[in-house]
Amino acid sequence: MPKSFQRDRFFWIVAFQTAIVNFYLGGFGPAQSLLRADQGTSLTVAGLHGTAMGFASICAGWANPHIAHRYGRERASWIGLTIFSFGLLIFVLSPPVFLTLPATLLTGFGTSLVINTMLTKMSHHYGKSAEVAIPQANGIASVGFVMGTALIGTIAIVYPNLWRLGLLVALPVALILFIVGRDKDLEEHIPHEDGPQSGKLSPAFWISWVGFIACISAEFATSFWAAALLKDRVGSSAAVSTVAIVALGTGMGIGRWYGGLVLKNLSLDNQLLSIIALQFFGFLGFWLSHNMVLSLICLFTVGLGVSMQFALSSIRLIGLSQGRPDLAIGRASLAAGIAIAGAPFLLGLLGDSFGISRAYIMVFILIIIAFVIIKLVPSHVKETV
Repeated sequence: MPKSFQRDRFFWIVAFQTAIVNFYLGGFGPAQSLLRADQGTSLTVAGLHGTAMGFASICAGWANPHIAHRYGRERASWIGLTIFSFGLLIFVLSPPVFLTLPATLLTGFGTSLVINTMLTKMSHHYGKSAEVAIPQANGIASVGFVMGTALIGTIAIVYPNLWRLGLLVALPVALILFIVGRDKDLEEHIPHEDGPQSGKLSPAFWISWVGFIACISAEFATSFWAAALLKDRVGSSAAVSTVAIVALGTGMGIGRWYGGLVLKNLSLDNQLLSIIALQFFGFLGFWLSHNMVLSLICLFTVGLGVSMQFALSSIRLIGLSQGRPDLAIGRASLAAGIAIAGAPFLLGLLGDSFGISRAYIMVFILIIIAFVIIKLVPSHVKETV
């Protein structure tokens, strides 16, 4: 694997696109306790926002090959950012749950489309170096994630009823990026005469696809409800617990920026196995901890473990797609949708029934499934399509 690559204008535009949507994810995901308090709902009903986001990812996964075919990957990313911005505006201006759910659906669709096109564009642009470039772009996105978590949590402490307004920061940033970053000299996209990428994918792809679901499920179950577990274990307020999830996002950001360089001598599969093992032990410490400082250290470790799983698992799927990256990432988005829709909702349901601590045993099971599948189904990825 190359030690470095050229962080050109293309890199920074794509990275900032993903940072904008991650700002929203950073503020929205861990703030489930705040949203639940605002709307007076149960853990199960609050978890439906994760389900809406997951369903949006499923829809985006189906649409991804078609949008990329019709408009090209470059325009597809801006289309996704526009849909995201519209959904975010509705979410902030519409307090009741029956309005925040469809707003989350729109925002989630735009988010997934931005992330899907980031993966395929960078895989095509950087080739083998994508194994470093994609995690580092996600590292920039993690800055947005941490800023979203910190800003929303801080507003919740100072002005408890105005925390959602902080999410609006993403809108002018998105507009400025569009004005400055879009390629005004972009050649007209001509759809391929064979139509959108399609066809049958191999059994190895689909087994790895299940492992991808497990990875994303563990990540989102942790990010959505870690604040609730922290509140349960150390007795902190919902707002303080939300700010504490900055530790998770910080670990993710550092892991994404430096992980590819630190693990560069390992194969793709061994990189994944290493960080999944780190996630497991970090989460074990967090689950057992009743001390705020230790919990923060463990959450930071979980963040390091989670950091590169999405990028490297996506590269695995692209490598197993037999030269059909748009189709592979579309199917990956379906997997992410299932994970995002199912894991936070199921964890919330289990939390209502058995308590959030026992419910979190589900995360251990997901981590083990992801690890075992990578061991049983090696990717042998030698180049990125």
